[in-house]
Amino acid sequence: MKQSNEKYCSSCGEIINIKAVICPKCGVEQADQVKAINNELNEQRNKWILTLLLCWFLGVLGIHRFYTGHTGIGIAQLLTLGGCGIWALIDLIIIATGNYKDAQGNEIKY
Repeated sequence: MKQSNEKYCSSCGEIINIKAVICPKCGVEQADQVKAINNELNEQRNKWILTLLLCWFLGVLGIHRFYTGHTGIGIAQLLTLGGCGIWALIDLIIIATGNYKDAQGNEIKY
């Protein structure tokens, strides 16, 4: 009987762990798991690209900070014009190198 942490193999129908990428019985790759991983990677790349572009074009207004949930710092950048551009330039470098984090602590990187 299938439990909540199990699923059926898409090829042979064997009960396997829900996180399994490959069925241990028949060796077939589970497409739903691969699609979920690919979707997550695409979403992460899109967020990184959008954050980078927002910082490049509107960095002195702190728009990238609002987008990533750093509202307080975004307001400070808006009022100081990105620390006269220096703060925005530092943010641009941090985002481009992949060391930037959103308000929840998740890394935004390519």
